Amino acid sequence: MQHITLIAGARPNFMKIAPLIHAIQKAETEGKDIHYRLVHTGQHYDHQMSETFFEELNIPRPDVNLGCGGGTQAEQTAAIMVSFEKDLMEHPTDLVLVVGDVTSTMACSIVAKKLCTKVAHVEAGIRSWDLTMPEEINRMVTDSLADYFFTTSEVANANLRRFGVEEKNLFFVGNVMIDTLLANRSRFIKPTVYDELHLQPKQYLALTMHRPANVDEAEKLKRLMNEIVSNVHGLPIVFPIHPRTAKIFKDLGIEAENLHIVEPMGYLEFNYLVERAKAVVTDSGGITEETTVMGVPCITLRDNTERPETCTIGTNELIGTNPDNIKPALDTLFAGQWKKGGIPPLWDGHAAERIVDILIEL
Repeated sequence: MQHITLIAGARPNFMKIAPLIHAIQKAETEGKDIHYRLVHTGQHYDHQMSETFFEELNIPRPDVNLGCGGGTQAEQTAAIMVSFEKDLMEHPTDLVLVVGDVTSTMACSIVAKKLCTKVAHVEAGIRSWDLTMPEEINRMVTDSLADYFFTTSEVANANLRRFGVEEKNLFFVGNVMIDTLLANRSRFIKPTVYDELHLQPKQYLALTMHRPANVDEAEKLKRLMNEIVSNVHGLPIVFPIHPRTAKIFKDLGIEAENLHIVEPMGYLEFNYLVERAKAVVTDSGGITEETTVMGVPCITLRDNTERPETCTIGTNELIGTNPDNIKPALDTLFAGQWKKGGIPPLWDGHAAERIVDILIEL
């Protein structure tokens, strides 16, 4: 039997793990020799950031929660490595499967390889080429150690080939994030703020910001916010605020009638909001994938992206982190001239099934 240990630690991981668990469960009921164990590193320990996902995405409770939340990058990496090493020694496995690019992804890959256990990386090969991003370092380290690479795009394949990955270990399977999106689209839940703010479809914007380049410097964040607020023609802006951003934001004194700061939302509520928005302004990577599939204009406050297909094929535009770039982008949107966009190959809701079929073969 193929025993697989699945690693999840932070909010984006659960969206990627959920379809894999469902695909493995389906294979098990069909009598296939595959079994999984779910390890939650506890990297995100806030209820809204992780706990709600088990309920919303219909994932069984993890077999273990390592409880490694908080601390600096180094402290968290070390805590996860120490805890996961004990866990893996007590529960040996044929394969450790990691997803995405969070600290847990890298830390558990290092531990697995040092214990001579094979590693598979889902969402391998994506690159921003920006080493100021902790996620980029996580990706590079994980891909330098992995044995099997499951990719979301031909761009990712090309990146891995350039680093000498052999074709026989490279599998272009599509995007598991989109599996979760399409599986749950009919289950999206209207957030309470939707009616409280009397929102109307395509008559408001959704906003998210959490990256250090945008939120750590108070003056920069203030300028970004002022540019957004003053160039949306008075339409409501709904801003589910990340705990990291909230700390800085409360001292800025930014108030506008059309700006609505709300608590972080669960997955099903947030995507209800996104699907009906006129546009999304964000610095997230995952949201650019979801807006691409749902056909929602996306304005990304970043200088680079590890998901270039959301720009070349999808509805996303990178406008950088300079506040002066916000007005021209919003002018294009309000002039009705935003690109229509399409959906990248294999972003069809079946990536996890393809991955599990390959794992059974391996």
